[in-house]
Amino acid sequence: MSDKTDKIAIRLIGIITKLNSGERFTSKELAEEFGTTEKTITTDLNKRLSQFLPIERDKYHYYLESYIVGQLGFNDIRNFANLSGIKELYPTLADELLADILNSKINDSCLVKGGKYEDLSSKTEEFKLLRLAITIKHKLNFTYNDKPRVVNPYKLVNNDDIWYLVADEDTKLKTFSFSKIAKLVKTKEKFQPNSELVEIINKNQANWFSQESISVILEIDAKVSEYFLRRELLPNQTILKKTEDKLILKTQVSFEDEILRVVRYWIPHIKIVEPQDLQEKLLNELNNYIKA
Repeated sequence: MSDKTDKIAIRLIGIITKLNSGERFTSKELAEEFGTTEKTITTDLNKRLSQFLPIERDKYHYYLESYIVGQLGFNDIRNFANLSGIKELYPTLADELLADILNSKINDSCLVKGGKYEDLSSKTEEFKLLRLAITIKHKLNFTYNDKPRVVNPYKLVNNDDIWYLVADEDTKLKTFSFSKIAKLVKTKEKFQPNSELVEIINKNQANWFSQESISVILEIDAKVSEYFLRRELLPNQTILKKTEDKLILKTQVSFEDEILRVVRYWIPHIKIVEPQDLQEKLLNELNNYIKA
């Protein structure tokens, strides 16, 4: 790495450290501190850093969004600064590695399944509060379905355009629709994540999160099997058998409707082998639909 790039990285480390500490500053103040021009500082903040860090600006001062303040360790700051500094030389590499750092530190509170987002413009502050509580592990109080709740928040999940909160209520893993959460309050009480529940969340690639699961075996026609082989369309899918005519897969789901939605989409090229009563339930649904 050149001397110029080294200097950039050192300056960026200083700036990120200040941001991570919750400091607010002007471009002029930073220029004086680091012995450079305001134009250079503006480039650092608006081009090198703001693409990846949630940097805000009022009339004069730059600062970091509150939910992320203090969440980056020294190694993260150093790596982030180094990669930001070489972005001009290796833009693709830098983007990938910076995304990895941020995904593990900043965006660990969220999981997005698909590329669409529910419109949260009217509840932006509540959403930020949830992310903050997840990041710093603070309990939440809110009302849901007219019932007061006290939960340990683990993850925000976007599924089929809708945001859900995955949380532990009375040691049970539950899913709450974000739009139905009311009177949200972040308490001062911290919680210790339940390792078993964390493992369930990390392993569960289904649409919902639960401590119980259903094992399902599917038979898929060779005509469409490549779609299931190319990418995992099913949660925790395992290939049991593959022939010229068919593909046999095993999957784990939390609710029956998770797998029924997939099977309905791929009819007539897919069949539920086990459990048999689930296949019968699907056939009854189809018969009732035809008769209606």
